[in-house]
Amino acid sequence: MRRARAVLGRWWRRRTLHDRLSLLVTAAVAAAVLTVAGIAFAAVAQIQRQQLRSQLETDARSVVAQPELWRDGPPQGPGGRRDPRFRRDIGPRWQVLGRDATVTAHSTNDLPVTDGARRVATGEEQQVQERVLLDGHSYLMLTVAAGRGGGAVQVAADQTPANRTLTMFGLLMAAGCVLGIGGAAALGRTVARAGLVPVQQLTKAVEDVAVTMDLNRPVPIHGVDEIARLGQSVNTMLAAIDAARQSQRTLVEDASHELRTPLTSIRTNIELLLAVERQPELAHRLPPEERAKLLRDLDAQVGELAALTTELVELAREETTREPAEDVELTDVVAAAIDRVRIRVPAVTFTFDADAAPVHGRPNELERMVVNVLDNAAKWSPPGATVHTGLTAEQGWCVLRIADTGPGIDAEDLPHVFDRFYRSPAARGMPGSGLGLAIVAQTAAQHGGTVTAAPNDPRGTVVTIRLPRL
Repeated sequence: MRRARAVLGRWWRRRTLHDRLSLLVTAAVAAAVLTVAGIAFAAVAQIQRQQLRSQLETDARSVVAQPELWRDGPPQGPGGRRDPRFRRDIGPRWQVLGRDATVTAHSTNDLPVTDGARRVATGEEQQVQERVLLDGHSYLMLTVAAGRGGGAVQVAADQTPANRTLTMFGLLMAAGCVLGIGGAAALGRTVARAGLVPVQQLTKAVEDVAVTMDLNRPVPIHGVDEIARLGQSVNTMLAAIDAARQSQRTLVEDASHELRTPLTSIRTNIELLLAVERQPELAHRLPPEERAKLLRDLDAQVGELAALTTELVELAREETTREPAEDVELTDVVAAAIDRVRIRVPAVTFTFDADAAPVHGRPNELERMVVNVLDNAAKWSPPGATVHTGLTAEQGWCVLRIADTGPGIDAEDLPHVFDRFYRSPAARGMPGSGLGLAIVAQTAAQHGGTVTAAPNDPRGTVVTIRLPRL
């Protein structure tokens, strides 16, 4: 059984949507047609049985009402005509039984005296209905009590004509069902073909996009049905893919540009050191102090390159948002970030005031975001300065403010501080890649929040991060 179901399942999965819809429409119509035909056949059969039973009961009552007229058979009137009191023929077979179940009168053809008939004749039962086989035909026989004088009356009717009529009706119904199901199959294919035209158009449009890689050409949409909604979803997906591709291209271009500078400087310094090693007579041109300075520069440039590579990897990882989101207490995240930065920058004091601030997000990404802001604030703060962090809940938002007392950000640089690889003229002489605050902006946006930078009073910068509160 399981194997048969598995084979049927594989066969069904290999069918096209057009074939599936056709089969489903055909099956639905077939079920309806067969149900109606079955009900009609059962109703007609029941009506026939009821009519035959009613006829037998009427005939039996006629004999019971005047049994003396039937003792010697239906009496004849003058001239051989039927007695007027014998108002109608009651059927081909009838029989009158005495009190002892002996036959006292009967039609041309006898009826069997069954056990049920004997019980009725002796008064044990009032009525018995039976099916008997006579001369190869099936008869419905009804035996009823004859009344006060005792005995019983038997009447029987041949069921063969009714069965023949019912069989003919059943054949006609079967032929009608076959024609109806065949028509439903043809109609199902037509309906499926017409209904799948929008799907075929949408498929062709998507295939064209896959071939041309033109994500800026939307899929045509007609109407407001489910296919139109699917087309809108496809267009939304294409727009998201195009945005991701553009973002990836921008990241690669910017990264290539930013990596070129330290790599060029490292290559130049290494070539100089190699030239001195190959030609010792030129060693006087590179005094020991210059050589030491060159090695320090190389070390700083390698460190800068490593930091830039790490931040690029972090930025790419956050774009994929691999970490699952969960309910997080932002106070704990900020406290952990402050502990990390405090170890790295012991010369700067960090203070923290916080209210309860539950959010829904990715804990590691949120901590990385806060660490980047704190690192940036510590980098611009002079030794002994204080970086203050405050976390409050305001009208459905968790608001995190990190304020330093450094030189601040020039007004013309404020709109660009969260752009990738942007570094103000004052920051170009300091270590950094220009990606830290870009990661902050991206993480805040991924969590449904915002980040802004503004001057601090009386000096320095305050970075404000807003995240939706649970």
